[in-house]
Amino acid sequence: MQVFYQPETPGHLYLTEEESKHCVRVLRHRAGDSIWVTNGKNQLFECRLTDADPAHCTFTILAEKEQPARTYRVHLAIAPTKNTDRLEWMLEKCVELGVDEVSLLVCKHSERFKINPDRLYKKAVSAMKQSLNFQMPMIHEPVHYKDFIAGPAVENTTNFIAYVDDEPRAHLMQAAAKNSNNCILIGPEGDFSKEEIEMALENGFQPVSLGPSRLRTETAGLAACHILNLLNQV
Repeated sequence: MQVFYQPETPGHLYLTEEESKHCVRVLRHRAGDSIWVTNGKNQLFECRLTDADPAHCTFTILAEKEQPARTYRVHLAIAPTKNTDRLEWMLEKCVELGVDEVSLLVCKHSERFKINPDRLYKKAVSAMKQSLNFQMPMIHEPVHYKDFIAGPAVENTTNFIAYVDDEPRAHLMQAAAKNSNNCILIGPEGDFSKEEIEMALENGFQPVSLGPSRLRTETAGLAACHILNLLNQV
């Protein structure tokens, strides 16, 4: 199934220029063809093209399907990797698995402070369509660590932090609860500083393990996302 993304459906019955070009010039759709459109809000629309314009395809809605919304939320708060390809790869895979919100953190040991939001957005859209998981996550631009952990983003949610040390702690699979809203902090390649860890604990974050291996930042983010989804599917 080839799916197109129009976040304003059913209000806007046309595809963006980029989606229109792909629809007409790559997939060779013509007026009268049936296509599928999602708004990234768990809704999928069966549509008929009325004008196959590569700059502005228009369509009418024939039928609507509602994808059941998840009974839980996954919020991944992570420091961007120095190599942006790794960050984009992680985001793509997390969207395929299911993530509702991604916050990018500026930490003491961060090696990257700027990202290209348009590239991340496009990666997320592509992964959403490919996986047929029609929930487009919110992706936030970088925010300072101390502002995030004391801000509104961590209210009404169960908050965790994963970092590297030798202290025994509960695995995220056991610490998190089903059908709940969860946020987990993942640090930069140099990990969180001692002060950042203390700050998180003082703000009610629970330290958790992601397993016995020492993981790269992007692997830890993907593992945390997978664990929280798996927890709610068993």
